[in-house]
Amino acid sequence: MSIVKTTRTTALHALPLLAFVTANAFADASDVQPIEEEIIVKGKYLSIDKINSVKTPTPILNVPQSLSILTSEQIQEQAFRNFGDVLRYTPGLSISQGEGHRDAIIIRGQQTTADFFIDGVRDDLQYFRPLYNVEQIEILRGSNALLFGRGGGGGVVNRVQKKAIVGEQFTSLNAGIDTLDAHSFEVDSNFGNQDRAAFRVNAYYQGLENHRDFYDGDSFAINPTLTFLLSDATTVQVSYEYVDDDRTVDRGVPSENRDNGPNVPLEGFEDTFFGSPDANKTTLEAHILRARVEHEFTDQLRGNVTMHYADYDKLYQNLYPSDTVFVTNGTFPDVELDGYLDTTERENLIVQANLIGEFQTGGFGHTLLFGVEFGNQETTNARNDNVFAANGDDQILITPFTDPLVIPDFSFSAPVRDRESDLDFASVYLQDQIDVTEQLKVLVGLRYDAFDIDVLDNIEQNDGDAVDGNFDRKDTEVTPRYGIIWKPAENISAYASYSETFLPRSGDQFLTLTLDSESTRPQFFENREIGLKWDLRPDLSLTAAVFELERESYTSVDPEDPSQVIIIEGSETSGFEIQLSGNLTEYWAITTSYASLDGEVERADGSGNDGNATRQTPDHMFSIWNNVRINDKLSFGLGATYQDSFFVREDNSVEVPDFTRVDAAVFYDVSEDLRLQLNIENLLDEEYFPDAHSNNNISTGKPLNARLSATYRF
Repeated sequence: MSIVKTTRTTALHALPLLAFVTANAFADASDVQPIEEEIIVKGKYLSIDKINSVKTPTPILNVPQSLSILTSEQIQEQAFRNFGDVLRYTPGLSISQGEGHRDAIIIRGQQTTADFFIDGVRDDLQYFRPLYNVEQIEILRGSNALLFGRGGGGGVVNRVQKKAIVGEQFTSLNAGIDTLDAHSFEVDSNFGNQDRAAFRVNAYYQGLENHRDFYDGDSFAINPTLTFLLSDATTVQVSYEYVDDDRTVDRGVPSENRDNGPNVPLEGFEDTFFGSPDANKTTLEAHILRARVEHEFTDQLRGNVTMHYADYDKLYQNLYPSDTVFVTNGTFPDVELDGYLDTTERENLIVQANLIGEFQTGGFGHTLLFGVEFGNQETTNARNDNVFAANGDDQILITPFTDPLVIPDFSFSAPVRDRESDLDFASVYLQDQIDVTEQLKVLVGLRYDAFDIDVLDNIEQNDGDAVDGNFDRKDTEVTPRYGIIWKPAENISAYASYSETFLPRSGDQFLTLTLDSESTRPQFFENREIGLKWDLRPDLSLTAAVFELERESYTSVDPEDPSQVIIIEGSETSGFEIQLSGNLTEYWAITTSYASLDGEVERADGSGNDGNATRQTPDHMFSIWNNVRINDKLSFGLGATYQDSFFVREDNSVEVPDFTRVDAAVFYDVSEDLRLQLNIENLLDEEYFPDAHSNNNISTGKPLNARLSATYRF
């Protein structure tokens, strides 16, 4: 079966304007005047030389989109160990549990496991991404297919990885241990004393422990990189990364029944492990290879080509609570468990090329981006249900309840899902940021995407019915991006923007294409945003944005039958974000943010969800982190995060309560080379539930925990 989706005509109204811009950009050379005056950029600068996600040398003030950047120094200062730590201090974002085996995030009310990028290139397998080799993390909010392609309904997260630096030689060692017995060691060593070449290696090991019974694991990775200056105009960078992760899969606690109002997370069992200590595990082995060539043709024209190859081998298996518990006098009589084993193998081969020109024509300044991206992604995925020996079923009631649970004997069935997918995609994008006057800039761009997927369902192929197991679909989409930036002063900008993106019906992991969904068009996202960016000083910035994000046609769990998936025709999230970051004084640095979100399910007649709040979308989120330097050797950190209550699913049957968590730190520089650091997490020992996956998979927060670390540089 083959379904061809034609290009959306709603975006075509921008083609005449884009054609006019392009024609002027490549007009006769006599009309083109190169920019010769010196340009001085104050404040933080998103430069193409840093291989970041905006792809053009554009100051943050001139980007018509809400974004946050976290540097490696911030990550180390606050002892962030994973993306869950990072997102607590980012406006408009929260973490989702990810079933205990993957990064899963909520951006402006949109849940995703695939909108992650490395140096601007897609990194979409479901796994926990380490932070040991990160130069900075760029979080761009709002739909924007033009820069990133499909997905990214609420935004994307881009990791800029550390590269070998020519002309520098250094080594940094970091070791740490906490009171829950988690420990880590990292090394970052650069050998760049040659004129034209440099070698750098980043590596880490992490022993995983936390407050949960039976939880442990190991994770390690190594990332050597090479930089070659072939000439003054040409740079080649090569990177290889090996990641190995083996840890317990922990899906938290179930919800507790309440007669009045929604159910709530089960309290009093924060350490209890609702699974099998032996069978709940996930393993990952990943090989990621990248090569990039950058070339400056002239002072006004530069280009780059990136080749990205990744080979992932992922397994996870688990038992988990699958139904609400009924508590009586502090105990409950039984708990229902379900489980499965899931394997995924994926190979990604992606090539991306960008050409960036800066010039003037017809009295207007232009920053023109032309890019192409194409790739192939091959995925095999299988799922096996667990089978309990006592009843021959994949679910069982364990009664009476004991802590720890006594797990009955079980094994795994033959595959209940066995699929192979072969995806080819190709994209062409063109964007121009036009300096109409010194105060007014206009951004306009379009992206064309062709998404062609073939799926073989091996079970459907061999079940003997009239439907074979071959499904395929091709989508071609044009998505626009518009923006207007007004700068009343050099250090202030106000902007308005509109952008779109789409997600094919096969989903962000290519697992959901079936006979029913093969002919269903992709889901679309539209983001409208008005914002302000103000560099109060070169080292202190204020940003704010008001937005409206519309989503159409997505899936959720049927509240009447959690084993079934239903189609929801739409949702809308509107909100406000504000962030202040930088130095208040010579001795006091601050990062603080607030986000207000209002997510509502729309057009869901018959599902029971119409008018409900969207999943895991807190109404209010606030964070603050202060660093106060006492003298040249001693400084202190103090921060807090607040997360409002939220509903786990669109059925709004389980509500996770709000919480406030306080963190602190002490830094002492023993010498120029040695720093000691003490980070205290959850200083007030708050009992809280930070995130969830489903109505009965709700994470419990860590208690008071201290981490002592030392960093030595030479």
